Amino acid sequence: MRRIETPLSEEVVRSLKVGDSVLLSGTLVTARDTAHKWMVDTFIRKTRAPEGEEEMIHERLQFLLREGAIYHCGPVVTGLKTKEYVFKAAGPTTSIREEPFQAEIIEHFRVRAVIGKGGMGPRTLAACSRGPAVYLHAIGGAATLIAKTIRQVREVYKLEFGVPEALWVVEAEDFPAIVTMDSSGQSLHSQVESQSRRVLEELLAS
Repeated sequence: MRRIETPLSEEVVRSLKVGDSVLLSGTLVTARDTAHKWMVDTFIRKTRAPEGEEEMIHERLQFLLREGAIYHCGPVVTGLKTKEYVFKAAGPTTSIREEPFQAEIIEHFRVRAVIGKGGMGPRTLAACSRGPAVYLHAIGGAATLIAKTIRQVREVYKLEFGVPEALWVVEAEDFPAIVTMDSSGQSLHSQVESQSRRVLEELLAS
């Protein structure tokens, strides 16, 4: 297992290859469907105007995500009334749902790592090559175990989206993941898909 830490330098990201197992420490920002669409519509495509404190949040996200990591996760969080937040479950969300937005977010915020499960599509893979950035596959079905790697909840933004859809800023220690899409254009997900298609075609032809 290779230990890496945010902020992630270009050198470190380019040295990561598909199949590498990593333990990631440092700042992570959670974001799911609502947050991705909000970021893209408000700050990148600008199809809606920022409201209230959103410009401040944008500036903060630019700092947090630059050479940082975004985690596709809808956590279970306690301490909502006292604001003494603790992650009780933090499993990964299926990442392909964010494919319409991820490439633009990687490039706009200069994200170095995207964490989730199931992999992503060609637009995200191309953005990883340009970034550079990597996709880290987290362990599905291990939400409670992953939550134990979240040592501190530092901030939360857009809580009005709901707890799972808000942007939670957390400090992780030794978050386990596997590189399944790298900055050289390799994707284990597309390789598995191609191999599965060939096997299916052979079975159908027999």
